[in-house]
Amino acid sequence: MRVGILTGGGDVPGLNASIKAVVNRVVQGEHEVVGIRRGWAGLLKWPVGDLVAEAEYILPLDPQAVRTVDRTGGTFLHSSRTNPAKFPVAEAPEFLREGRQDDGSADYTEHVLKAIEHLKLDVLIPIGGDDTLSYALRLHDEGIPVIAIPKTMDNDVFGTDYCIGFSTAVTRSVQFIRDLRTNAASHERIAVVEMFGRNSGETSLIAAYLSGVDRAIISEVPFDPQKLADLLLADKIANPSNYAMMTISEGAQMEGGEAIMSGREDAFGHKKLGGIGAITGDLLRELTGQKIIYQQLAYLMRSGIPDTLDLMVAMNFAILAADLALEGKSGRMVALRQGTYTDVPLAETRERVKLVDVEGLYDVEQYRPKVRQVGGMPMFLS
Repeated sequence: MRVGILTGGGDVPGLNASIKAVVNRVVQGEHEVVGIRRGWAGLLKWPVGDLVAEAEYILPLDPQAVRTVDRTGGTFLHSSRTNPAKFPVAEAPEFLREGRQDDGSADYTEHVLKAIEHLKLDVLIPIGGDDTLSYALRLHDEGIPVIAIPKTMDNDVFGTDYCIGFSTAVTRSVQFIRDLRTNAASHERIAVVEMFGRNSGETSLIAAYLSGVDRAIISEVPFDPQKLADLLLADKIANPSNYAMMTISEGAQMEGGEAIMSGREDAFGHKKLGGIGAITGDLLRELTGQKIIYQQLAYLMRSGIPDTLDLMVAMNFAILAADLALEGKSGRMVALRQGTYTDVPLAETRERVKLVDVEGLYDVEQYRPKVRQVGGMPMFLS
């Protein structure tokens, strides 16, 4: 059997460990593993049959090649936010343009299928979030055997309670928030910590819950700046050290407003998010008359080596995915459900967007976590 593996979308800690575990598991059975570099871009931009270009996009993997990769975070195969089903013609390699020079997009799936056929892949293991796995589902619909591994620091892939990268993101966030307390307290300020989270505010919610900040704004619940200002000012006055702290998801919106986005849409229709924390900080300064510390955690949440939990899940997801592949299964995604490793139909990922359970975990009036009960809940309450 010949197994292909790739990583797509934003990197998270644990990807290298997952790749290594797949390779070691598959090669034990005397099968082959081929790494595809730069996610879906590797299959899209590779001129099939060009041996010189092949070395840039295709990497044979064996235990020696991956021996030390798990010692670092990120992905040594590299990644990209590429959607071959909707790729800008102007950015496509010359051999795919067919003379077109317009600003539109095209579906290059036919070329991707040709590349997979040329590589003689029996199964493909993509590691990614909603966007990466949405194209994996497209390939499954086209008849390509696919076994998916979910990763995203937002923990928002539907069908699994947990995605690779989430624990490390929350662990880092809690530590940074605790460190920032010294600055907020020393200067008696209100600290606004902006965190990744497009549709799901889970990182903001759980980090706030674990670090004990005063207020948490999440993507799912629009907020009133004046109400938030009043709450934070009361928090600051009530604190013997005369400071207050809050977290806010990058996808958060003020009541009657919109998410703060910039730049062009990516291949999956998303513009870059970020800046709501700075805008909120400026408003809080005006409304409270207090000095503000604004800190955007951003890529720090997904940098460096994985914590122990992410390392454990990354390796076990990989072993489960490799076993499913070797058993001839396809159209599946490995998952954690109620603390148990399992697999689910890949099609579940497109059923709906995974969001915070606002009713069970959030106080919409007080803008803070409110865990009403934990019995029967997944470990991370998601």
